[in-house]
Amino acid sequence: MSDTVFSVIPADPHWQPGRDAGDRAAALVLRLVPEDAGGFDTEIEVDWYDTVTAVDCGQNLTRIGCPSCGAPIGHEWYGDLLDAHDDDGFATLAVTVPCCGAATSLDALEYERPCGFARFEIAVWNPDREPFDEGELSAIGEVLGHPVRQILAHI
Repeated sequence: MSDTVFSVIPADPHWQPGRDAGDRAAALVLRLVPEDAGGFDTEIEVDWYDTVTAVDCGQNLTRIGCPSCGAPIGHEWYGDLLDAHDDDGFATLAVTVPCCGAATSLDALEYERPCGFARFEIAVWNPDREPFDEGELSAIGEVLGHPVRQILAHI
């Protein structure tokens, strides 16, 4: 079985809200996500991370491009990097890309389907709805106190 996950993260990977703001944003997300067709509540997880953590789009990721030379970056390189930081997160997002050796940032890579990095995440597992629209994301960001973006994952 596979899962669909909508993750809402701050636009700035290093920014983290206080508990009250995070809880208010999670409460708004809960109001925006209905029960599924079987009458079950959708699972929502709220996480504050000590360090920047990858918020990946899973099987939705089809291509990663280099922001310097435009060449494709192999999924194996990216996957190895995520695996290496799975337990302790990222102290820095700075990387040297394998294609042209340019120095860049992980959040500057060109992901075919958005991926992100964050110290705060609201993850909605298997929602029975379409992804959040711009108005909903704006409202979540307002309650949170910082602009947000959405990562759509298929795991």
